[in-house]
Amino acid sequence: MDELIKIGNTDVTSKKIGLGTNKVGGHNLFKNLKDEDGYAVVKEAIDSGITTLDTAYVYGVGRSEEIIGDVIQNYDRSKLVIATKGAQNPDNDLKNNNDPEFLKRAVDDSLKRLKTDYIDIFYIHFPDEKTPKNEAVAALNELKQAGKIRAIGVSNFSLDQIKEANQEGLVDIVEDNYSLLHRDAEKELFPYLRKNNISFVPYFPLASGLLTGKYSAADAKKFSQYTPAQFDKVLAAIDSVRKLAKKYDATVAQVVLAWYMKNPDISIVIPGARKPEQVEQNVKALNVDLGNTDYHTIDEAFSDFE
Repeated sequence: MDELIKIGNTDVTSKKIGLGTNKVGGHNLFKNLKDEDGYAVVKEAIDSGITTLDTAYVYGVGRSEEIIGDVIQNYDRSKLVIATKGAQNPDNDLKNNNDPEFLKRAVDDSLKRLKTDYIDIFYIHFPDEKTPKNEAVAALNELKQAGKIRAIGVSNFSLDQIKEANQEGLVDIVEDNYSLLHRDAEKELFPYLRKNNISFVPYFPLASGLLTGKYSAADAKKFSQYTPAQFDKVLAAIDSVRKLAKKYDATVAQVVLAWYMKNPDISIVIPGARKPEQVEQNVKALNVDLGNTDYHTIDEAFSDFE
């Protein structure tokens, strides 16, 4: 499944699976991360054929971008899609700032850390409370016209904020929380994105590991957001994937990732990895050619989750 998809109305293209890098250099987000593992993860991803690397300033307060910037010096930059995000102001306790001048500085700072002269996708990582979203996006469009970025994205925006940002039709891609266990986006967001030819990237696609199939009823306390009855329903739904995984000679996680890649509303799925062997396992999801019946079986098994 090496098909390329186009991002919004741009000429940026990507494979259906990429690498989420919050565990690459994200020392402020995860305990016991090692930079050498981060370097190895990024190298493994590119060597495995992944072309899209998704990072953000706040992942290690620039460290993730620096690691990626180091690694990509040894590869053909033109074959990679580098996506990063900014909004957190380092001069104001990392509070979100969508001010046009701040965003322009954030892009320039990311370019330096990534050691590249253009960013393929730049997302406004979080909305602030005061900046008109169309003005923030207009600033990114100036950078797009200047060749510093190739696609404009927003992340963690409400649907109303996305509509405000897209008044001039300038938003190319949206990244937000979505998984088989968190399907709220299907109601109103996906129809809007389809209508406006805006691509979508889900984060937390494996629901913090829950959708890998490695947890059992004994682990319910680790997922306190679910009542015991809800957790039982989660496990029952995952069991239906486990049966299909045997059929495809794949893991539960690989089948779940294959479901996202077959979903027409999803452009790129970006599972994260702490170790290179996890990247290796995730990439194998490209080999799972999920049939239509099995796709709908999974869809139905998780239909009650929002």
